[in-house]
Amino acid sequence: MTVRPSRKLLTAFAAGFLLAASPPLASARELPAVDPAAAGLSAEGLARLDAALAKAAAERNIPGGVVLITRKGGVAHLTSFGLADRESRRPMRKDEIFRIYSMTKPVISVALLTLYEEGKFQLGDPLELYIPEFKGLKVFAGVDEAGNMILEEPKRKPTIHDAFRHTLGIGAGGGPEAVAKLYTERKMWVNTMESLKQQMELLGEVPLLFHPGEQWLYGYGHDVQAYLVEHFSGMPVDEYLQKRIFGPLQMVDTGYGVPPEKRGRVATLHDVSEETPPFPAVDMRPSTYERFAEHPFGTLGLWSTAMDYARFAQMLLNGGELEGVRILGKKTVELMASNNLPPDVGTLAAARGMPGTGYGLGVSVQLDVPADGNLSSPGAFGWSGAATTHFIVDPLEEMTAVLMMQRAPMDARMISEFQTMVYQSISE
Repeated sequence: MTVRPSRKLLTAFAAGFLLAASPPLASARELPAVDPAAAGLSAEGLARLDAALAKAAAERNIPGGVVLITRKGGVAHLTSFGLADRESRRPMRKDEIFRIYSMTKPVISVALLTLYEEGKFQLGDPLELYIPEFKGLKVFAGVDEAGNMILEEPKRKPTIHDAFRHTLGIGAGGGPEAVAKLYTERKMWVNTMESLKQQMELLGEVPLLFHPGEQWLYGYGHDVQAYLVEHFSGMPVDEYLQKRIFGPLQMVDTGYGVPPEKRGRVATLHDVSEETPPFPAVDMRPSTYERFAEHPFGTLGLWSTAMDYARFAQMLLNGGELEGVRILGKKTVELMASNNLPPDVGTLAAARGMPGTGYGLGVSVQLDVPADGNLSSPGAFGWSGAATTHFIVDPLEEMTAVLMMQRAPMDARMISEFQTMVYQSISE
């Protein structure tokens, strides 16, 4: 029998070996800088951006952040403002490291799409082909007079496509009381489950909340994707991300943990108590986030910097390639950034309060700018994280934008203001 060393032991061994035998860790690989005016951004507009974000942060007691904008292939604006730590008054650095929460999700989707390009699966494949625990899944249809759940056969089996676009019928612990109780009894929270494998086993024991493809529900779909990454690649998801995305893109500060020598660059997560919340699915305690270094999930868990994530975003803007390194094919990125929601689902207006917005393969997609009520472009895509992080990829404007902050719960207005102020800076 082969005994696999623990992740902690391997990490400790690797750290000791690197300290003894390797040169200092590489610094972040920066994208080339471009003159803002040459990139079509106005000096006055960028000044308004900086002033507006600093003012909003001060008025709403948000400590600080980092903003990075690329346009026409280079970094046109990179600035930090405010504090990385409110208590010590430590200034925010441009290379600060942040918990990116749900901005982990697009990275997981890209990883699974690399395996799609290798012919490992088709989007329409039923999940039960690769996750046996999903065989026999039923759909919740209410409760009878005795309070027992009424279950139905699904109209069709949930597919990999459903996992990408949140139309699985799998939630994250909310929903009708009878189903929510099962999540609670089985402790189906990412802050308590030990592995993706255990999570799939537990998900196979609870009913779907609706028939696959009939609704959009923000749930554990990206954990299903992460499990499939492990299934098709034959390696842990964190190792696969390092091999196929972070290493090739030189995202040297991105991963499920932060090594000791980089801890001085970690921004403090503000306004989050260490007390256990009553609803574990929204557990954002800083100590909880640390556990993902040894228990990686697809829903959340990654740390990153503005520059690292800008490299990821620029790769997507370039149609899957950055600096001669191809991660995805052009047509795959086009599919990822297209609205993949079924016609009957429509937009995210009802489910997420985002009118005019569709959903692709791991990212939201701008469909109707006036309906959304903010400055944008048709076809722009991106996503946010629970600690007020956000990224935008806009092919029409040849632009990406990244906002990194550490304030929870997410300040949705700050993200909207960030989008407004980025777009108003475009002069040509």
